[in-house]
Amino acid sequence: MQRKLAAIMAADIVGYSRLMAEDESSTYAELRTVFDNLIEPTVARHGGATFKTTGDGFLAMFPSVNAAVDAALAIQQGFDDGPFKLRIGINLGDVIEDNGDVYGDGVNVAARLEAMAEPGQIFVSGAVVMAAERNRGDLFARVGRRRAKNIPELLEVYRVRRVGSSWSIWRQVPHVLRCSAARWSYGVAAIALILIGTQISPLPLAAMVSGIPAALSLDQTRADPRPSIAVMPFATMSGSGNQPYFADGLTEDVTTALARNPELQVIARDSTYAVRSQETDVRKLAAKLGVDYVVEGSARREGDQLRVSAQLIDVGTGAHLWSRSFDKKVADVFTVQSELTTEIVAQLAPYIGRSEAAAAALRPTDSLQAYDLVLQARDRYRHGAADQNAILDARGLYQRALEMDPAYAAARAGLALTYIGEVAQRTGGQADAPELDLGLSEARQAVRLDPNLGFGYQVISFGLALQADYSGGLQAAQRAVELNPNDPDSMIALAKAQVRFGDYPDAVANAERARRLHPMAPEYYAYVHGQALYADGRREEAATVISECLVRAPRDANCLLIQAALQGGSGELEKAQATMASLVEAHPAFSLEAERAYRRFGDEPLMEEFLQDLARAKAPETA
Repeated sequence: MQRKLAAIMAADIVGYSRLMAEDESSTYAELRTVFDNLIEPTVARHGGATFKTTGDGFLAMFPSVNAAVDAALAIQQGFDDGPFKLRIGINLGDVIEDNGDVYGDGVNVAARLEAMAEPGQIFVSGAVVMAAERNRGDLFARVGRRRAKNIPELLEVYRVRRVGSSWSIWRQVPHVLRCSAARWSYGVAAIALILIGTQISPLPLAAMVSGIPAALSLDQTRADPRPSIAVMPFATMSGSGNQPYFADGLTEDVTTALARNPELQVIARDSTYAVRSQETDVRKLAAKLGVDYVVEGSARREGDQLRVSAQLIDVGTGAHLWSRSFDKKVADVFTVQSELTTEIVAQLAPYIGRSEAAAAALRPTDSLQAYDLVLQARDRYRHGAADQNAILDARGLYQRALEMDPAYAAARAGLALTYIGEVAQRTGGQADAPELDLGLSEARQAVRLDPNLGFGYQVISFGLALQADYSGGLQAAQRAVELNPNDPDSMIALAKAQVRFGDYPDAVANAERARRLHPMAPEYYAYVHGQALYADGRREEAATVISECLVRAPRDANCLLIQAALQGGSGELEKAQATMASLVEAHPAFSLEAERAYRRFGDEPLMEEFLQDLARAKAPETA
């Protein structure tokens, strides 16, 4: 027996038994033709070998995951034009080879992945994604963690994108929508458009089929099969002692709990707040945010009594899927949050693992006073704000919360952010600032207290970048996104870290994802997106993004900076110098000296090119 690491492909033809019952001889003949003319030659061409056939399926082994994925794509392309539909699962794992057969968990996981896939799909494990070539990252779309028969731990599952396949458009429609009888007519209409060969442009389906949410787009760059949801700000119903921050905090915590579920797309809290006063029609609000479902609610707090009401609305039909009211003691606020989150997840993603619901029920602290102080601190200061007084006010609130509960990880991470954020506002000399060391120490303590606190890793990434530890900052940002795949702040932090580390295509992709999750994001998101496009050499796209930023905020220093570099690099010197004059007026402390110290592009060669582009725009050497 020989043990080795191998990429295993498991495949199965859908509905084979039914086809055999209808026409046995013809079905068998067609199957043999498919095996002889498509499957076996394709497996062999990619260096693989079939080691088992099961009538309507097969198992094959490949020397690398890249070869296995390429073979799977080629096989599925062949099946698109044939009478059968195939499901494929691929795993990288330890296997035992004995007398021409292969055994082990590596094979079992591949088979379980195949069983999870839908017709025409290719599902792969997290191990496959990690082992694939770095430039193939966009090929994989995360499905989430799945429980598989006879496998104790949850599997990290990814779908292989098949751009151009007749199945790829259909798979963008959320699973819940596809399984909903109320929306089946929309699915039929969309398929009809595809089958009759209509030229479909990347516009929302709502523009072509009445009633389909605008969030469902045929743009391949935004393909995501997960249901999308926005938690609108809970209305404050308190009679005496008006405390809007409490309802706001409840909104944010429900949003955060939902966002931990990788099988949902959850819109950022700041985007929902940005649109809440613009419309009263929930469908129009949802269209602005690009979501399929909306949660609305209210919170009333009187003394130690808490009343929370919430409802879940299907935007496409306008139906209220459920509504609940909770009458609890304030001390039960975490129970209310957990029940709200669990019921929403149960409605939108009934196929998720039980561990997701269990994670939503974790209590961050036993001190309701500490929780209340953290809500006030969040309301006072957020990442990116430039108000020094707000930083100091928030710091005091976090410190008081930690006096009540020293083990409150979220409070410690918030405190860390106030120290690091204060340093980031200074010009030069950031790496040696004692507050930076203090902030990183507090943030590391936060993730020791709660290893699943994505916000803690986001703060660590921020601090390490200021210390010029770009590799460490990138790792921390990646961990933040892994823990909370729907947090746009973590996603944009990852994009920023990737720019500094030189991973430009991934930085662009993550900046785009962050802006999708936060449609009403502040200008900082557009700046990072434009910066990533500039770094990736996509200068015309960068100019478009930055121009949009400056239409909204003509004095935004970050966007003016990238525009000056773009104009200087393209030889538009007159425009570049005018932009630079506006930048210096908006940010008098700006200089090339400060830019060299800040290392916006890390230690990559692009940093020198960037400084040269700024020099052409007549950037001042010193402030």
